[in-house]
Amino acid sequence: MTGLRTALERYLSMRKGFGYKYQHQARRLADFVSFMEERRATTITTKLAVAWATLPPDRHASWALRLTDVRGFARHVANIDLETEVPPVGILPPLKRAKPYVYSDAEINALLAAALALPPANGLRRWTYHCLFGLIAVTGMRLSEAIGLQRSDVDLDEGALTVRQSKFGKSRLVPLHRTTREALLSYAERRDVHLGSRCGPHFFVAERGGRLLHQYVHRVFWRLSREIGLRRPSDHTGPRVHDFRHRFAIRTLLRWYREGIDVEQQLPVLSTYLGHTCVRDTYWYLSACPELMEEAARRLDRRWEAKP
Repeated sequence: MTGLRTALERYLSMRKGFGYKYQHQARRLADFVSFMEERRATTITTKLAVAWATLPPDRHASWALRLTDVRGFARHVANIDLETEVPPVGILPPLKRAKPYVYSDAEINALLAAALALPPANGLRRWTYHCLFGLIAVTGMRLSEAIGLQRSDVDLDEGALTVRQSKFGKSRLVPLHRTTREALLSYAERRDVHLGSRCGPHFFVAERGGRLLHQYVHRVFWRLSREIGLRRPSDHTGPRVHDFRHRFAIRTLLRWYREGIDVEQQLPVLSTYLGHTCVRDTYWYLSACPELMEEAARRLDRRWEAKP
């Protein structure tokens, strides 16, 4: 085992010890170490880091992300090998986040209605997707969190969900509105009647009781979004399931602005609710939505006008 591979094991162990899942980063960094070993290179240099990060040449969108992984690893290794070069920030084009699509109420309603028309007419599938997409839209949960819910995580007596070990290894409680609680209660009753003794541990299940898989959920969403006109048949991009979460965050911030609530003070609350690791991730919504920027500008104007 090479020194870099040993250092990588220690680095990954440290990061995971801080609560990060680090699955994708671990895979990429293992590939980077293999890249270094193939070249018999024992010291990380900016030149080698960039050479690896810009592979494959036609996937520009991932270059900055790959280099960010190496930068963090290089900082760790630099404490052991003083000749290690830490790649500077800004030498590759930054990763651009997808612009959020903010669904209208009419689009949400149309999507949920289309889900109820999914075949088979007497099956559970249509109710599963109707309630799954509805829950994500009204709570801002991640798709992985929603399909990962266990039956024991859904307390319909208290009206709360327990999201366990989410994206950054943290757990949190998500309160439910009365109407959401009633919709989930109805779904749970239909599910149990439909499956009987075949019920598994997950709250949202496929037609035969198995766990929902990401790829199948996305396929159903793409089908429904084409049916209601959100995407054209030939479109490979467009509104996503994750945009339900963006809509929830943006609508919450807009409501706070319009009600005169101190958004700066409340941002940590929204950040915690959404399961962000830092408030910076929540601040991104302020710059990602023109309507939010307009509200922030109006509030700033009012403050200046109020000054003597």
